[in-house]
Amino acid sequence: MPVSKSLTDWQRLRARRTLLGGGVIAYPTEAVWGLGCDPWDVLAVERILELKQRPMEKGMILVAASVEQVRFLLDPLPANLQETAVSHWPGPVTCLLPDVNEQIPEWVRGRHSSIAVRVSDHPVVRSLCEAAGMPLVSTSCNPAGRQPARHSWQVRRYFGDQLDWIVPGELGGNRKPSRIIDIVTGQQLR
Repeated sequence: MPVSKSLTDWQRLRARRTLLGGGVIAYPTEAVWGLGCDPWDVLAVERILELKQRPMEKGMILVAASVEQVRFLLDPLPANLQETAVSHWPGPVTCLLPDVNEQIPEWVRGRHSSIAVRVSDHPVVRSLCEAAGMPLVSTSCNPAGRQPARHSWQVRRYFGDQLDWIVPGELGGNRKPSRIIDIVTGQQLR
């Protein structure tokens, strides 16, 4: 399966305007299509939760272009936990990081004291995060109880014109969603 190239300059500009303007986008990730937005924009996050019919309490993942984009979450942690997280990135591994300073809003974190974070190696995901200048919410592109979208036509079928942009691109080569690892306990949750 072909892997997407990074976004063009025009697409980066559109991504930046859409995300910083409170928009919700669908985009290809390593394994499935994702829905994303600015995690600090409560209205955008609420739109995603409504589209997915997902309760806020469950929380969502943040995806980033680089370790530096999530440095603010890593710095308060002991060195061994930072090293554990960084050893999994970039790639299809999501790490549960304790949010010791409560820097991530509860509408993203849910009822949890930690936040799920992935530094992606997918070129479209990285381009989107770079264009926005921050990590983004990333959750599978599907209503609750339905299979995650693996094709852009499924995205359109699920959400039609309810999205602000369906970013062009192809999925990465992974067949399964990212592994989720609790960096404190070492437990693999998915």
